[in-house]
Order: sequence, then C-alpha cells, then structure tokens
Amino acid sequence: MNRPVVLYAFIFLMVAFWSGNYIVGKVALREFPPLLLAGLRIGCAGLFVLPFYAWERRRKPASWTGRDVPLLIFLGVFGVTLNQVFFVAGLSRTSVAHAALIMGLMPMQVLLFACLRGQERMTPRKAAGMAIALAGAAVLKFFEPAAGNGATWLGDVFIFLSGLCFAIFTVAGKATVKLHSSATVNTFAYVGGALALAPVTLWEASRYPLGQASAAAWLSMLYMALFPSVLAYLIYYYALSRIAASRVAAFSYLQPVFATAMGVVILGEHLGASVIAGGCIILSGVYLAERG
Repeated sequence: MNRPVVLYAFIFLMVAFWSGNYIVGKVALREFPPLLLAGLRIGCAGLFVLPFYAWERRRKPASWTGRDVPLLIFLGVFGVTLNQVFFVAGLSRTSVAHAALIMGLMPMQVLLFACLRGQERMTPRKAAGMAIALAGAAVLKFFEPAAGNGATWLGDVFIFLSGLCFAIFTVAGKATVKLHSSATVNTFAYVGGALALAPVTLWEASRYPLGQASAAAWLSMLYMALFPSVLAYLIYYYALSRIAASRVAAFSYLQPVFATAMGVVILGEHLGASVIAGGCIILSGVYLAERG
C-alpha cells in the first residue's frame, strides 16, 4: 500500500470533517447556547476518545509520567478547551464563510509560531504570503457592506482566537507527539477540557431545557464531538508525527472552500464580492507562505 497516498487521504478526510463542522455547528446553535454546546461537545468527545486510548493501552503500556501531565494539560487547554469555546462562540456571531476564511489564516499562525520556536525558517516568500493573507482579511472585513449576512466583528475575533489557540497546540504538540501517541494527547486534552468546563456546562445545563432540544440539535452536537473533534484530531496528530507542522496545517486552505460552499448550498448564505475577493487573497497568501 502506498503510505503517502493513505496519509494524504486521511488528511483530506480530516478537512472534510472540519468543513462539515461549520454547518452542523450552525444547526446546533439554533437551539443550544454557545457555552453549553461547547461543554457538551468536549464532554462527549472525552467519552468517545476513551475507547481509542484503552485499545492503545492494551497494545502498548502507558508511556507518560507525572512530569508529562502539565504539558499534556497545557495542550488540552489551548488545543481543545479554549480553541473550541472560541470557535462555538464565534460561530454563533458570524457567518460560515467568515468563520471558515478567518480560520484559513491558521496555517500562517502555525508558521509564525514554528519560526519563533526554531522549528522552521522564515523566508521572504513566507513573509510575503503572510502579508498577502492579512491583506485578504482586511478586504474581508473593511469592504463588506454594513448590512449583512450575520457576520460581526466580535464573532470574527473569536474565530481568530480559536485559530490562534490551535496554532499553539500544533506547534507545541509537534515535539510532544514524538513522545506520546495521538490517542494519549487527545485523551488528556478532551477529558481534561471536559473537567475544566464541567462547572460551566452544568450551570448552563441547569438553565436550559435539554429535553426540548430536537433530534437535529443532538445529532449535530454528536457529530461535532466525534468527527471533527476526536477522529479529525487523531488524524491530525498522526500526520504531525510524519510531516512538517506547517504542511499539515496548510491543508486547511481547502477547508474554507468546502465550508463556504456548504454554507451557500445548505444554509442559503449569500456571498458578497468582498467575501469572494478576501477569500481568494487569503488563500493565495496562505498558499504562497506554505510554498515558501
């Protein structure tokens, strides 16, 4: 079997899971409050990832020690808890197109952190790509008509912060995944994140009639917990252990295209000229930076 082909097929599947996350997230947010949705998603993901961890432990004894726990928890806080809380809060305040395109800046954030940590080298082409991507974000925000498609500054900022947290997770996790499996990292991340958010989740649940949520809302939440959270993260860390962090992250430039198209077809979102132009500029900049 051609291992590179299999690896890139898994990465493509990961991008498809994450693209669908924007759509089902919008469906779930029609009924669940953002913080409750984030808590339920992370809690269910913690339950879903445990069988993967147990299966792995049967094949291979645990390799982590007490000294590793703080780092694994740190990765969980940034890569899961903050990342997904910011994502859900942002998605509730912006459009699918804006969320996907701003999240498309994430490879640039990964590149910047990787260069600061000495994992990669900044080149003129990479710097130019970063500048172009930022220019695309400016076009997206400053040239859009005031009347709009539900996108707000606060929602876009939350999405940007979500990508920033994931960039920290990616770069810091590059070294960690060499010592620990993706199942171990994700188990600590999701179980730790669920415990950290438990007080907020329980508080939100006490104020919301869970029994009145529709099947579509529950299925959307479960999709968010299993596919883009557990399975996509396992693929992501598997890929991180085999190719450069920025190259793995660069595949996310497909994500804005897929997610935006889904938003138009499924949710009926409207694409203005600024969204199309800004998106093209952002993706061009990210591509140039990745190729640099």
